[in-house]
Amino acid sequence: MKYALVTGGSGEIGQAICQRLAADGHHVIVHANKNFQAAQVLVAQIISQGGSAQAIQFDITDFAQTTAKIEALNQLQPIQIIVHNAGIHQDAPLAGMSKHQWDNVIDVSLHGFFNVTQPAMLPMMKTRWGRVIAISSIAGITGNRGQANYAAAKAGLSGACKSLSIELASRGITANVVAPGIINTSMSEANFPIDKIRQLVPMQRAGEASEVASLVSFLASDEAAYISGQVISINGGMA
Repeated sequence: MKYALVTGGSGEIGQAICQRLAADGHHVIVHANKNFQAAQVLVAQIISQGGSAQAIQFDITDFAQTTAKIEALNQLQPIQIIVHNAGIHQDAPLAGMSKHQWDNVIDVSLHGFFNVTQPAMLPMMKTRWGRVIAISSIAGITGNRGQANYAAAKAGLSGACKSLSIELASRGITANVVAPGIINTSMSEANFPIDKIRQLVPMQRAGEASEVASLVSFLASDEAAYISGQVISINGGMA
């Protein structure tokens, strides 16, 4: 049983990923910060379904705090699967964007990736097996109006994972990016009415969180051992 850490595990996509990895037989560490109660509820659900899970709370923008939590987990068993799913939106045109809005989004998505992954690397490398999966967005590939901060953070994950894949290839560790398009969540329902989805998405529908989780499950498996350094879109055919 491998230890799998999912940051932002209390959100809708994060929950689907946690449930799928638990169903795959992994011990899932469900991370949350502000929404820790939701993470605890999810853990209870996973355990009731016969899976193995625990909830953990820390601020991924705080390197010292995050390192302490990761090191404590590694004392039990090395984390071999990291899914960095945590991210936030603070949208505004760049001309009207505050430094606070820019910094917050970069801190969670990009600095958070470093803060979680860096202290986990050496223990993972010693096992000679590992999977690092960053959840990005189509915005990180194409850009998006009002999301220069978000797109920059998500694009940064692509560069980080491509570099990491080269550094870790000889250790049996892969690093990949999953870039969802419009996924059926409460946030997308507010921003993307069905008519707009039909205009934007060739498949004429939003994706499901479970479909993102299925891709993550594959990338975290032995079958994906030769896939590394890739940015894999899951967006219903959007350009």
